[in-house]
Amino acid sequence: MNYDLYWIWLSCGLGAGASCLDLVSYYEWNPQEIYGSSFNEIFSLDVITKRQVEKLKGFSLDDAQKILDEVNANGWKIITPSSEFYPHNLLSLQDLPLVLYVDGDERVLTNELSVSVVGARKASDYGKAVARALSSALSEKGFTIVSGGALGVDSAAHQGALDEKGKTICVLGCGLGTNYLMDNKSLRDEIVKNGALVTEFPPFTPASRRTFPMRNRIISGMSLGTIVVEAGERSGSLITARCALEQGRDVFAVPGDLVSSSFLGTNNLIRNGATPVFSPNDILESYYFRYHNEFKDKERFADDEIIKRAQKYLTIQETQKPEIKEQPKAVTVAESVKKDTPDYLTDNAKKVYDFIGNEPIHIDEIIKISGLTTEKTLSAITELEIYGLVTQLSGRRYKI
Repeated sequence: MNYDLYWIWLSCGLGAGASCLDLVSYYEWNPQEIYGSSFNEIFSLDVITKRQVEKLKGFSLDDAQKILDEVNANGWKIITPSSEFYPHNLLSLQDLPLVLYVDGDERVLTNELSVSVVGARKASDYGKAVARALSSALSEKGFTIVSGGALGVDSAAHQGALDEKGKTICVLGCGLGTNYLMDNKSLRDEIVKNGALVTEFPPFTPASRRTFPMRNRIISGMSLGTIVVEAGERSGSLITARCALEQGRDVFAVPGDLVSSSFLGTNNLIRNGATPVFSPNDILESYYFRYHNEFKDKERFADDEIIKRAQKYLTIQETQKPEIKEQPKAVTVAESVKKDTPDYLTDNAKKVYDFIGNEPIHIDEIIKISGLTTEKTLSAITELEIYGLVTQLSGRRYKI
């Protein structure tokens, strides 16, 4: 039997994010049975609050039917715990979403080999390049990439999966059909073609400060683990990491600049026990034995895989930036106040490192002094950033 109408009634009646596992378990996952029970009987079970019971009384099947008609009219799908496409990992959550509204291919929700990649909206070029590099590499190995569709790290993660023609899921903090973050509409359109937009909020529900933290539990809940790429001390992505811990999921973090506030959150996660990520192999090895059949015929990545991919993406980012009209300052070689150039660097990285000192120097100056092409200079700087030898400041300036 199709219980969609009753699931919508229960979901909207209780409200998004409600604690409901005990209730639906008691009625053996049959929302029609819940609808047919008296409110006094439901309350006597002591599995939901009196306030939740009152909310259920205020939502009717007619209200649910209007939502169902809206979904059908737009060609969207409804995925409930009764559906074969409902994400298996969500079924154990006390506050599981009772309805998922989906635009795209609902089959991507069934891939247990899913990881979420999250981070700052106002991410650095380094953070976006690493997020895209990690996501593309993991997609290549069969992972579905889950994120929130925001600017910055989220967008880079989705794009990394799309680069490899992999699958990606965007969990929205608003309803389908909402005119939210139109700058990312083209990306969401691509996700619909190669994955799915997913939300627990009924169509046209506006985004708010309340809806985003609620959707974060779904991002982490449908994933084996959450990778935080770049996050400040109060970043919203840390909420996703906390949800992952509460749900018994793995938490990974990409190490960042020790003196940059943009990485305080990720570095603190590592200090408190998150698994540091230096390579996509760190993720693969975490799940190798559990998913041995999926990985047995796939080779490990080279140790410098992230460096190579991040360099490529940094070059792409640089070419897409608008041309700077201001003239660079006069060329001045920064005074050397650092250790000798490490032998493990490539020749181009060594050359660039020689021109970066304690005083910030603009990228245009570095290119002019070094005599290297823009692409080679950016690749060299990426290598230095990954080894923690230089840091990027605002205005495309660098220092040791």
